[in-house]
Amino acid sequence: MSRVADKVVLVTGAGSGIGRAAAKLLAAEGATVIVSDINQSGGLETVHRIGGRARFLLHDTAQETDWKRIIDDILAREGRLDGLVNNAGIAGPFPSTFESETVEQWQRILSINVQGVFLGCKHGVPAMRGSGGGSIVNLSSLAAFLGTPDLSAYGASKGAVRQFTKTVAIDCARKGYKVRCNSVHPGVILTPMGEGILPSDRARERMRKHIPIGEFGAPEDIAYGILYLISDESRFVTGTELVIDGGMNAI
Repeated sequence: MSRVADKVVLVTGAGSGIGRAAAKLLAAEGATVIVSDINQSGGLETVHRIGGRARFLLHDTAQETDWKRIIDDILAREGRLDGLVNNAGIAGPFPSTFESETVEQWQRILSINVQGVFLGCKHGVPAMRGSGGGSIVNLSSLAAFLGTPDLSAYGASKGAVRQFTKTVAIDCARKGYKVRCNSVHPGVILTPMGEGILPSDRARERMRKHIPIGEFGAPEDIAYGILYLISDESRFVTGTELVIDGGMNAI
């Protein structure tokens, strides 16, 4: 179990769901994992489940001061940064159409889902470059490919993450930074966020029928994709999209 042995990886939003699953898997495969989240109790629980290969840092990803503090702390204590998983994100109230969504709701979702990813790349890339290179994984969504009339700001934010990932990837490649950047696009995954937009058994069953593979995804399904992109197995992969959605985007 050493696919990411000796790598130092920061996983944001790792207090639950996909972030927690990714942090656990990366640690199991040999990485030292820095678990960050605005939810302290959730983040500490993730560290507890992992054991000795992880530590927690309180982190509001929408704030640049927090990013500077987090990266400085990692470089001071671990001495390097090899991987960054920009996972922290929110969906907002459901349903939220563009006609009913408030400016405040729109700005809050984009500040976390887009600005947080921008800041992670802005401050993570120099740290990885100084460490000899690395890999960034930005969590986007199937929503980056489809219209999302019931999640207006969320869909817009994930489309932005998809495009920005390519910008970072090509910029780093052209400059010879040895920093790769890819996006992961989950379909319907049963996490606290996913359950929030499927409030009833009827809604779940209706959604399940739209998934060609016939079942919902689990956080671990996404974590394995993240593991691949953080590992050196994907050394020739940058600027691309890994869709993990049970076939929904193929319809």
